[in-house]
Amino acid sequence: MKLKIREIAIFGMLGALMYASKVAMEFLPNIHLLGVMIVALTVVYRKKALYPIYIFILICGLFAGFATWWLPYLYIWTVLWGFTMLLPKKLNKYARPFIYMAICGAHGFLFGTLYAPTQALIFGLSFKGMVTWIIAGLPFDLLHGVSNFFCGILIIPIIRALQIAEKDK
Repeated sequence: MKLKIREIAIFGMLGALMYASKVAMEFLPNIHLLGVMIVALTVVYRKKALYPIYIFILICGLFAGFATWWLPYLYIWTVLWGFTMLLPKKLNKYARPFIYMAICGAHGFLFGTLYAPTQALIFGLSFKGMVTWIIAGLPFDLLHGVSNFFCGILIIPIIRALQIAEKDK
């Protein structure tokens, strides 16, 4: 996956845009456009979408500190990328928006569950403690999943904008 100079610049800007969107929406708990952007970037750039994703993760660590909260970020966003990569490249035109929205929403619903194993290891929680931690976070995951689903309506327009930008290079 050798990168061109143009791609390095674009992926850097996309990673920074992901971070800026996260910061801009922090006043809303668990509501953000990160899932939307990851799905859209993965559809357009496939494997290369990992570059802006990990640039985003690095920027998060640089600005908020490389603390225990940051460690799950190393894999949690890659899970969404991986599920998106598993989708066929050619989806039914009418089903595509709903499939993308569903994947985005599912990632939000599962966020706490995906986050929990690292927290359990770091803080020495038993399996029972980890499950309790997951259950305590369910209201936040519910909000996260619902908001990811509805924000997912932006995925198709973002994909189109990125595809147009790629054609005009």
